[in-house]
Amino acid sequence: MTTTPEPDASAHPGSEPDPDPTDAPAPRVRRFWAVRRIPAAVLAAVVLGGTGLLLYDVAAVRADRPAMAWRRKLADGLATRPLDDVAVVVGAAVAVVLGLWLLILAATPGLRGILPMRREHTDVRAGLDRKAAAFTLRDRVMEVSGVQSVRVRVGRAKVAVRAVSHFRALDEVRADVETVLATGVDELGLAHPPARTVRVARPPRKEGKAK
Repeated sequence: MTTTPEPDASAHPGSEPDPDPTDAPAPRVRRFWAVRRIPAAVLAAVVLGGTGLLLYDVAAVRADRPAMAWRRKLADGLATRPLDDVAVVVGAAVAVVLGLWLLILAATPGLRGILPMRREHTDVRAGLDRKAAAFTLRDRVMEVSGVQSVRVRVGRAKVAVRAVSHFRALDEVRADVETVLATGVDELGLAHPPARTVRVARPPRKEGKAK
C-alpha cells in the first residue's frame, strides 16, 4: 500500500496561500449627502426667470424698442446712488448672506439625522435614523433593574443618557447602564461609534401639602 505525501507549502517558496477575505480592508464610510431638491429648484427658477426677463429686455432694445421701466430705474439708481446708501448696503448684505448659504449647502453633506453604518459589502450602504437609535437604546436601558425613567439623546458623535433610579445604589445602576449602553451601541453597527455619557439621579422629592 502506497501513500502520496501532501504537498508542503515550504517546499515551494514562490507560492503564497490564498488571501483571507476577512483580512481585506473595510471600505471607507462617509456621511450621506442630501439631495436638496427644494433649494436647487428655487434657485434654478429664480435664475431662469431673471435671465429670461433680462434677455427679453435686451432683445427688445436691440429691436429699437424702449427698455423696461425697471431696468432704466435700476440703471439710474446704480449710477446715482452712493455706496453708503441704506438700500445698497442692505442689498449687498442680502446677496452676501444668500451666497454664503448656497456655498454651505454645496460644501456640506446634510442629512444630519442619519448615522452611517458599517459597510460589510462595497456595493451596499446603510444608515440608521438617530431617533430610531435613541428609541432602541432607551428600551435597552429601561431593562436595567432600578431604572424608573430614562432620556436618550443620540448625536452624530455622542450619546447622552439621563436615567432616574428609584432604588439600588446609584453607582451600581450607573455601571449596569454603561454596560448595557456599550453593548447596545455596538449592536447598532455604526461606522463611527459615538462617545457615551451616562447620568443617573434620584427622582425629585415631592413636597408634602401644607396643612
